[in-house]
Amino acid sequence: MQMLKLEQVKVYYGHVQVLKGLSLEVEKGELVSLLGANGAGKSTTLMTISGILHPTSGHIYYEGQDISQLDAKDIVRLGIIHCPEGRRIFGGLTVLENLRMGAVCRKDKSRFQIDLDEIYSLFPILRERRKQMSSTLSGGEQQMLAIGRALIAQPHLLMLDEPSLGLAPIIVQGIFKVIRQLHEKGITILLVEQNARQALTVADRCYVMETGNIVLNGSSTELGANPEIEKIYLGQAPEAGKL
Repeated sequence: MQMLKLEQVKVYYGHVQVLKGLSLEVEKGELVSLLGANGAGKSTTLMTISGILHPTSGHIYYEGQDISQLDAKDIVRLGIIHCPEGRRIFGGLTVLENLRMGAVCRKDKSRFQIDLDEIYSLFPILRERRKQMSSTLSGGEQQMLAIGRALIAQPHLLMLDEPSLGLAPIIVQGIFKVIRQLHEKGITILLVEQNARQALTVADRCYVMETGNIVLNGSSTELGANPEIEKIYLGQAPEAGKL
């Protein structure tokens, strides 16, 4: 069943066109990854889906509803939850207060404690740090908190933007272990990730973006075996003029 569809979406920052007719689809229960270099338009894609930006043309459909021009707060209420690049936690609040902020738009407040305990089981360090100011957490702990805050909002579609950015390899392994667990629970995930090797290990399908366009797509197995992906994203230098 199709959950999300972008159809020829164009987005500008002022006079600069960032998305140039982007089309992609996410099925319910899938984990789909967007790969691409800095400036490809990956984060802009997530911000457009979540209503922070609006397309100048094209359409975004969520469960058949056109959400292209909805406000961000209304998109959150539909169950589309965006965990942004750079964590964006509330540093002046405690860990628990940050998690409570994620529940602001929830309809079922009675299950908050149950869901909170589930998040603590995914990230035990957050239970230990629950009374600690978030600004004093390590980078990895802040990323765990950002994901936990997104989960407490009860996402139907969870969008993760660069969850491994700036983290030590051992922390990255832990974050991706949790992403696998969330996928196994049936949460639909759209993942933006520069660490292509990690993304390919968890994704069902991947899209490769370059300067606002999709230039490749396929299963993670297909793309992992693609020599151009190997050259550019898995450790070898690209040839001039190629993807």
